[in-house]
Amino acid sequence: MAKPRPKFTDQIRRAIEDSGVSRYQIAKHTGIEQSVLSRFMNGRLGFTLETLDKLADYLQFSLSSKGPKATRE
Repeated sequence: MAKPRPKFTDQIRRAIEDSGVSRYQIAKHTGIEQSVLSRFMNGRLGFTLETLDKLADYLQFSLSSKGPKATRE
């Protein structure tokens, strides 16, 4: 059985953790408030697509697709 793929937000959280950059620096460079970033990191807050775009751009995070899941009919 295949291992489930991590959710996109979990992948962003991991990218933030792995970046080696403090949340303060990320907040300073993206314009996202540090308290908002902390709530996101703790799983207590979701982000808009616009905010995710800012983070992805700053972290040089890219998204790729392997196509849709196969479904049974």
